[in-house]
Amino acid sequence: MARILIIDDNETMREGLGATVRRMGHEALLAAGGAEGIQQLKRRGADFVITDLKMEGTGGLDVLRAVQEIDPACPAMIATAYGTVETAVEAMRLGAFDFLQKPFAPEVVRLKIERALELRRERLGRERAEADAAALRADAAARYSFGEIVGETPSMRAVFQTIERVAPTDASVYIHGESGTGKELVARAIHDRSKRAAGPFVKVNCGALAETLLESELFGHEKGAFTGAIKRKLGRFELADKGTLFLDEIGDVSPAVQVKLLRVLQERQFERVGGEDSVSVDVRVVSATHRDMKADVASGRFREDLFYRLHVVPVEVPPLRERREDIPRLCNHFIAKLGPRTNPAVRGVDDAALARFAAYAWPGNVRELENAIEQSLVFAEGERIDVRALPAFLKTVTAENALAMPTGDMSLPEILEDLERQLIQRAYDKADGVKTECARLLGVKTSALYYKLEKYGIGVIASRGGDAAAAALAREPEPEAMLGDGPPPSGLPGDDHGSKR
Repeated sequence: MARILIIDDNETMREGLGATVRRMGHEALLAAGGAEGIQQLKRRGADFVITDLKMEGTGGLDVLRAVQEIDPACPAMIATAYGTVETAVEAMRLGAFDFLQKPFAPEVVRLKIERALELRRERLGRERAEADAAALRADAAARYSFGEIVGETPSMRAVFQTIERVAPTDASVYIHGESGTGKELVARAIHDRSKRAAGPFVKVNCGALAETLLESELFGHEKGAFTGAIKRKLGRFELADKGTLFLDEIGDVSPAVQVKLLRVLQERQFERVGGEDSVSVDVRVVSATHRDMKADVASGRFREDLFYRLHVVPVEVPPLRERREDIPRLCNHFIAKLGPRTNPAVRGVDDAALARFAAYAWPGNVRELENAIEQSLVFAEGERIDVRALPAFLKTVTAENALAMPTGDMSLPEILEDLERQLIQRAYDKADGVKTECARLLGVKTSALYYKLEKYGIGVIASRGGDAAAAALAREPEPEAMLGDGPPPSGLPGDDHGSKR
């Protein structure tokens, strides 16, 4: 149902037009003069305006000018008994949709209303498309560097090395990591270092759209393809031509859309929804997910052939709990990023507050840490964030989660190491010495845990020496610990060994 504003100082004409509009199933707003009509348009808005030409005070041409200023997408039509060529030309010059000469038949009014509302829909669709295109251009113009991806741990250095190696190629990249770890930043960094950097970087959140909407978003549609398709729409594959398409949460794509994605990756061609002509594109695809895609492939939920088309070069982005050494760097990064607009006086985090940051598990990863820093900046007093400024979840200490906060003249690395030792000891005790359960509680790989247990002298493995430790490993086999890929991966702070990717 549309809202149609009728402005006429003749009551009979005004009410007659209103009755015609209501019989068509639309809402009629009536105004007895130009000034009143303009006020109604400002206050309530309208999809179409019909105005008399000759009125005392504010006339029809004044109304046309006002409509153009208030809502340029709203069509307006002049109705008058004084029809002349000069008046019609002036009305059209001012943006009138049409010119209606009195007296007129109801069927003529209905036809012009239908045409005006179709024009309104087309104008709104064009505005939205132009806004989308502008947003895409602005998004593509944004530049990212490793300065946006903060990390110095071995696992993050491995991510940086992979980005540098794969970026100059056209290989498909598959990014895996928990929510909030920075998968999109990795995708942008790959695009920025590629030969496609001058082209667009277009992203689609596959998990946020229903199947039918996702198909139209990816491949576009033709006018009339479905209800509401009032004009042709270009899909994200076309918008990303000569650039990079980032498919976030690819694991949530339905089987029907998976088939179409496979064809695009194989043939570089597709058809718009409701169309018959093939569209060719030159696009590099980077995908990302937090799901266990190999399990989805094994269960038949995700196509194996599509998985291996996407999984050419894998990048594993580690969760924050496995690279706690980066927390101080990340805190400083977010203070520099958010501080100028939130609390410019803050320059850092004091040791007691930093110990709280280091002890927390961060299930929301880097995104959650950024949010916590922003909250802390709001409440911080002075040049450093202290415990009083921290969010409640970092200040709350219970018997279950309490750690002894280090005191004295300990350096930051010593504080982090002491907190790590406490966390491992607590998990080891809770797991009754079962190392696989201890690793699960800590959220790290068992192979990383063995090294830490020995380092801190926790459990029997530390007291037996090298040969006894090897025997213990043999008695409690762990597939990840027996791959022989080199030193155990870093999963907790204070570890200088590399990560097994």
